[in-house]
Amino acid sequence: MKSETDPLVPQHIILPFILVTSLFALWGFANDITNPMVSAFKKVLELNNFQASLVQLAFYGGYFTMALPAAIFVNRYSYKKGVLIGLALYAVGALLFYPAAAYEEFIYFLSALYILTFGLAFLETTANPYILAMGSKKTATRRLNLAQAFNPLGALGGLIIAQNYILAALRSDDINEAGEPVYNTLTESAKSVIRTSDLQVIRDPYVILGGVVILFFIVIAITKMPQNKDQEARVNIKNSITRLFKSSKFVGGVIAQIFYVGAQIMCWTYLYQYAEAIGIDNATAVNYGIAALIVFSVGRWIGTALLRYVSSGKLLLYFAIGAMVCTLLTIAITGYPGLYALVAISFFMSIMFPTIYGIALEDRDEDSKFGAAFLVMAIVGGALMPTLQGMILDIGGSGYTDVSILGVSEVNFSFILPFICFVIIAIYGARVKYLK
Repeated sequence: MKSETDPLVPQHIILPFILVTSLFALWGFANDITNPMVSAFKKVLELNNFQASLVQLAFYGGYFTMALPAAIFVNRYSYKKGVLIGLALYAVGALLFYPAAAYEEFIYFLSALYILTFGLAFLETTANPYILAMGSKKTATRRLNLAQAFNPLGALGGLIIAQNYILAALRSDDINEAGEPVYNTLTESAKSVIRTSDLQVIRDPYVILGGVVILFFIVIAITKMPQNKDQEARVNIKNSITRLFKSSKFVGGVIAQIFYVGAQIMCWTYLYQYAEAIGIDNATAVNYGIAALIVFSVGRWIGTALLRYVSSGKLLLYFAIGAMVCTLLTIAITGYPGLYALVAISFFMSIMFPTIYGIALEDRDEDSKFGAAFLVMAIVGGALMPTLQGMILDIGGSGYTDVSILGVSEVNFSFILPFICFVIIAIYGARVKYLK
């Protein structure tokens, strides 16, 4: 059993802590308003599953591209300036949805998402180690779990907006009395009218989001933020990276993070396809996405409390095993019980990202900013693995139950990928106490 007497957050930096913590909700909103867009773009622009999955490739590819440049920037300047650059890029990417909708080209939407996530890469590379530095090292992982607990609240807001103001308003998702899509039966001129309308529906929430991000930029720009001399001191990039990659705990954390983010995005993106395969339309399926986020949020609060008494490695192992069990049920069971199991996975995913992050950066001190960059680059797992799952879904055609693989439909079988991810995370959790 373990407990700490050090305060989680020193009183004199409560306001900066709240402001930085609010950023976790802000990028959570962007993540989860985007997940349903895979299905939305597929219908509006008549894409196959692989093409639609490029939404996630662009979104999470931006993290991979910009994480290390963000760390180099923060190393030269400061955490605060890194946050401000992140917010600026976030706003620009969101506002670019306006011209993307005007041109009605998928590549422009992908480009806007790519730039938007340049900003998110700056924010995550900066905010995560910043939170770790805002107090005692003994409470650092708990503090990061607390800050990360607000991420699903923003994500929940993103899903609610997606459900009520995007998916519910898309005319390309209409079905006739026979349950067949109307959009596919229309003439090209009729489709063009609906396409223009639907792309404007997708555009508007992102443009409004860009305005909100600009407000955050202004507030943080005029607020005095604390500095951590150890973590904000300039360090030699080559020496720092060399030290990091000599640590088995850090390297294992980066690998575990790649597979965690891949698993999370697959479970949250293809929940909609899983639901559609059992006859649930996209707008209704968002309710299950919301349920997953609520379960995720509850799991994170419970996990944060448990970290007072259970070591981070052991808790990570237990939660990974729980996720493996739920994923096997998702694969093996069809219908609503399988969907419920898919939702339940979110409870066990809840503590994984911040716990892996905290373990990997434990005692990294001045190397944290570059360590953070590689852990954010690990988010590329969210770009690559959903694409692989999309390819599995395309095996028998553009539907989700075209063929049977090992006795289950391809949409069920495709969740073997998240299962493998959770096995790797469980191994990392089990090995943590032996790693240096």
